[in-house]
Amino acid sequence: MERDDSIFRFEELRVYQKALDYVDWVYSTTKSFSNDDLSGPFRRASQEIALNIAEGSGENKSQFITNLRMAKAALRECVVYTSVAKRQFLISETVEEESRGKLIELSKMLSGFITSLLNKERANATPTYNS
Repeated sequence: MERDDSIFRFEELRVYQKALDYVDWVYSTTKSFSNDDLSGPFRRASQEIALNIAEGSGENKSQFITNLRMAKAALRECVVYTSVAKRQFLISETVEEESRGKLIELSKMLSGFITSLLNKERANATPTYNS
């Protein structure tokens, strides 16, 4: 059976690929954590970023925007988990900065994508007048 990649178009999105990269980074970073109370939720929150992008992509623009905003909420959770990990001496300052840098980049990409979708939505909703 031939694989039809066109069904899952969200996989072509750069922001989705960056979200998966962050999931990989979180898994790699939390392997050394002795505290499963932190690594599990941190991993789940990182996954939620990518999951919300994927889930929303199959919906209408308005719902997609809602899901992208949920992805940003999960991203903010990752900021908190990063801070907690640093405060608990589970990661170094350098690793904390690396996480924050990745999250800032993802946040900007999600914000830009949301703005783009909102602009398209507004453009489609604007009535045209014929003279």
